[in-house]
Parts: sequence; structure tokens; C-alpha cells
Amino acid sequence: MTEEGLSSVCSARGCGAPAQWALLWNNPKIHTPDRRKTWLACDEHKDSLSDFLGRRSFLREVEPFSG
Repeated sequence: MTEEGLSSVCSARGCGAPAQWALLWNNPKIHTPDRRKTWLACDEHKDSLSDFLGRRSFLREVEPFSG
């Protein structure tokens, strides 16, 4: 999915805040190394979503989301 096709709200369950960050990730067991999936995060949930993906070794990049 392209950035233009993404909803611009945080991906955290129950959060409807505007996204400020794009968390780019992949699961190396099922995705090719160049594939990136995207979760969006508000400032409040950036760390918790990053930690969730990081503990699983899925997190690849975190960058500002411009919407």
C-alpha cells in the first residue's frame, strides 16, 4: 500500500489521533528483505508500537509521516 492510500490515524488499538510517525517493518520469515509494511503512530504511541515491533525484530525504520 502506498503512503497516499493509508489512513492518517494512529494504528494503536482504539486511538484516533492523527499519525505523526511511519513505522516501517517486515517479518523476515515471510517477507523479502526489501518489503516494508507500515504502521502509523501518534506521538503518544510511537514508543509502544516501536517496542512491540522491535521485540519481534520486525522494526526496520521510523520516519516522520507527512500524511
